[in-house]
Amino acid sequence: MLAPGSTIGILGGGQLGRMMAVAALQLGYKVVGFAPEGDNVAADACTAFITADWDDAAALARFAAACDVVTWEFENVPLGTVAAIPDALLPCPPRALQVAQDRLSEKAFAASLGGVPAPYSAVSSEADFAAALASVGTPGILKTARDGYDGKGQWRVRSVLEAGGIAFPGVTCIYEGFVMYETEFSVILVRGQDGTVKFWDSTANLHEGGMLSLSVLPAGAMVEAQVPAARQLAAKVADALGYVGVLTLEFFATREGPVFNEMAPRVHNSGHWTIEGAATSQFENHIRAICGLPLGGTKTRFASIEMRNIVGDDALRAHAILAEPGEPHLHLYGKAEAREGRKMGHVTRVGHALK
Repeated sequence: MLAPGSTIGILGGGQLGRMMAVAALQLGYKVVGFAPEGDNVAADACTAFITADWDDAAALARFAAACDVVTWEFENVPLGTVAAIPDALLPCPPRALQVAQDRLSEKAFAASLGGVPAPYSAVSSEADFAAALASVGTPGILKTARDGYDGKGQWRVRSVLEAGGIAFPGVTCIYEGFVMYETEFSVILVRGQDGTVKFWDSTANLHEGGMLSLSVLPAGAMVEAQVPAARQLAAKVADALGYVGVLTLEFFATREGPVFNEMAPRVHNSGHWTIEGAATSQFENHIRAICGLPLGGTKTRFASIEMRNIVGDDALRAHAILAEPGEPHLHLYGKAEAREGRKMGHVTRVGHALK
């Protein structure tokens, strides 16, 4: 177990790193962050923060020397950056990032473990795109295989005619067939260093413009019926990767069962409700896991929970939410620029407490 007063390193400077740092401080740890120049809101909650490019070998060496354990807050940290960190400081194998950073790899990986992804095809050229349209059909969605999140690097294709208006981005992509689904849901687990796995309840998730807008509990009968199969896949993924920490898999709830969408080897937006709504938050349990501490309980504490993202300049009026009914718990991330489509915070509302 990592002793109190030890230092946790976090690669990445966003809101997930900020909330992980808060959890780490509560457990008596110091936190050092590392990220390139930018609006690194995690720095507000860190004991120290190193601002340098991902490939700055000298800065990474200083960072590693200051840490007793290292984790990441998002899945697109360059693999070369993680490779510069000594293996002894990494409780979670970097292979989790390698799989998650490529949509083609993660779908093949999930399928190899029994998961059912949407029909898809690799696309590396205009000719590949035409072939994918013919084999997978329309409607569908073209996504860059690497990078891109919250709807970025994605193009919806409603028909072959519409596909003709999409300029191929010139990088490897994946074309996915559209899935008829009731709702989207996520399975969030935490796996300890001893292989212990615990799950939080699964929320139903609503997206707008490719970005998560709302997560709610209870998730509904269809989701609840499909959670056991989805959890089984998530546990297989975690075990196959030797994963340590919080891991998220997203699914479509369909009439044929859960369809795997994507995975995130990190704490997740759809789990923010756990701060107020669960016995132990995803952020605290991630810190507990990477530090070798006993995992906390994941039981839901309230009969109903709603987590809504605060996006763009809605953050400028966010304090008014505190006067609204529904026991609102407001979290603002301290971002300097409230531009359109940018996550600025979230609000969680809880119903009556469960006994």
